[in-house]
Amino acid sequence: MCGIVGYTGPREAYPIVLKGLKRLEYRGYDSSGVALLNAGLKVYKKKGKVADLEEHLIGKDLHSNTGIGHTRWATHGEPSDRNAHPHISPTGKLAMIHNGIIENYALIKKELISKGYSFSSDTDTEVLLFFIEDIQINNHCSLEEAVRIALKRVVGAYCILLIDQNDPETIIAARKGSPLVIGIGKGEHFLASDASPIIEYTKEVVYVNDYELAIVRPDELILKNLGNEKVTPYITKLDMELAAIEKGGYDHFMIKEIHEQPSTIQDCLRGRIDAQAGTITMAGVEQNIDKLTNAKRIIMVACGTSWHAGLVAEYIIEELCRIPVEVEYASEFRYRNPIIQEGDVIIAISQSGETADTIVALENAKEKGAFIFGVVNAVGSSIARLSHAGAYTHAGPEIGVASTKAFTGQLTVLTMVALKIAKAKETITNEKYLTLLQELEAVPEKVAVILQQAEQIKSIATLFDKAGDALFLGRGYNFPVALEGALKLKEISYIHAEGYPAAEMKHGPIALVTETLPVVFIATKDSYHEKIVSNMQEIKARKGIVISIITEGDAISPTLSNATFSIPAADEIIAPMLSVIPLQLLSYYVGIAKGFDVDKPRNLAKSVTVE
Repeated sequence: MCGIVGYTGPREAYPIVLKGLKRLEYRGYDSSGVALLNAGLKVYKKKGKVADLEEHLIGKDLHSNTGIGHTRWATHGEPSDRNAHPHISPTGKLAMIHNGIIENYALIKKELISKGYSFSSDTDTEVLLFFIEDIQINNHCSLEEAVRIALKRVVGAYCILLIDQNDPETIIAARKGSPLVIGIGKGEHFLASDASPIIEYTKEVVYVNDYELAIVRPDELILKNLGNEKVTPYITKLDMELAAIEKGGYDHFMIKEIHEQPSTIQDCLRGRIDAQAGTITMAGVEQNIDKLTNAKRIIMVACGTSWHAGLVAEYIIEELCRIPVEVEYASEFRYRNPIIQEGDVIIAISQSGETADTIVALENAKEKGAFIFGVVNAVGSSIARLSHAGAYTHAGPEIGVASTKAFTGQLTVLTMVALKIAKAKETITNEKYLTLLQELEAVPEKVAVILQQAEQIKSIATLFDKAGDALFLGRGYNFPVALEGALKLKEISYIHAEGYPAAEMKHGPIALVTETLPVVFIATKDSYHEKIVSNMQEIKARKGIVISIITEGDAISPTLSNATFSIPAADEIIAPMLSVIPLQLLSYYVGIAKGFDVDKPRNLAKSVTVE
């Protein structure tokens, strides 16, 4: 979840590291810091956002050709200057940054205290750094060897970068469970949690694997495993563009990414779907069609917004493919000793491809013989490499912490996968198949139509001025959309919101209804429409504030609503890709009205790489 960046080469390191931290700040913004090597080791760090660090460093001596930087999402120890990274070793010669959690740090800390060490922070990172230097001193070994010995002892997840004032051109890095990518330039190297700080300088990168150690110098990159055996680096070309990680004239990344969805969905469809020819081309599905069509069950494993995408896909796959589907929170699935058998298909859904709980869940399922199919956005990510097959969403970098375009990209991919399986199994008529292809192909244009009316959501957002709570209700395919709408409002506006199946409202949540409670209905025209209109009447009778997302031409819902927002007509299987858009806009405008930083909601971070 934290963001790490490093540079070694002929350029000034600080500007590169600082810019990298700004681009990684979506991964954590409790504190930040840099360590620079130049005739000694200089470490500067500050509680707060990267801008606070930048201001703090005005006038400081920042000259260096080797540096590392960190932006933190706090795990061990509250956000503060002393808990900020980088941390310094007892001799003052080493500095280290860390993304992850060392689970057995307390035991190691106890051992070090018994040796006379004292600590200046509450972090597990400082413990690991002290442990590495203690090994180096007592074993009279190199820093590289000390790191290797220490990492064989620790339990948990990590990505670490270390610099040593006695070796001012070298960065030592290692990873397990937390991502690390190394950019290869001409006589220089760049290190980061993801590619966004790197693409400005080079498009040639190496994704470091778990249990690998990297020794990085300006003109040399050495990869080894923890057994000290050399590993050949596999160089990948980035397809990311610099413009994709800039705001491009928008006030916030969140609203930019919402408005990108017509093009990101089109990118997801491009080269895959041809409605006129009646074809979907997806190599990952076609090469494994027997495993998918013969699956006894499909288990979707995901977290957060991706879990909601899985819930929508459960409805779609069971309807079209007649295969039983379960949708699991990865954080629960990994611990509850699930029954996994050969022939089971696990579909892993993750924007970053680095979600820690999902990765561990997949590793466990893979060991038991399950077939792993990854649906991820980040090319070269851990889940992409762990999967037997998969499909990228091609949504491009998502910088806003609250996921938006990733969700619609995931729905697009999962719908295509379902249609491919259904066609192969002959569980769908050719007429229905062709109709859904046409509907899917029309989604980008329909999303663009919705976004042209975005200003209407601003007036609806005023209905949340005095709200401390909100309900989001939907049925069928739109029930998971209600969950997603509630999650977005919670993330961005800090209003407590609940998503429910509309029919469950009478089993408890209706007790919350007052004249100040906004109740958002996803009430598009589908097979449940009459039922959800009845639910709207029940809320209206109790003087709740009824807000409805409806299909164009619906004459009934507006008579029961305080406010409505219309979206283009679509088949109910496709409708969630449209009905979620106004809910994304609603959370954005409510958060803006409250004066919050919608790109960096409090306590949250993108890419949850720790438990």
